[in-house]
Amino acid sequence: MAIKSVSIRIEEEMLNKIAYIADYEGRSVNSQVLVLIRESIKNFEDANGVIEGDITPAANVKPTRK
Repeated sequence: MAIKSVSIRIEEEMLNKIAYIADYEGRSVNSQVLVLIRESIKNFEDANGVIEGDITPAANVKPTRK
């Protein structure tokens, strides 16, 4: 699977908060954003049906350290 880069614009306060959460969870900001995206996709698919395509949600995120 190819890994793509995406650049986003984000308010500094929001970035600081997501960085805090990521640190708490033992992740990088990038990994935390991927976790949030995967959760959003799962919620969407649970409500609306599976999005067709070759997608492996577990790729590129290490498990939490809880």
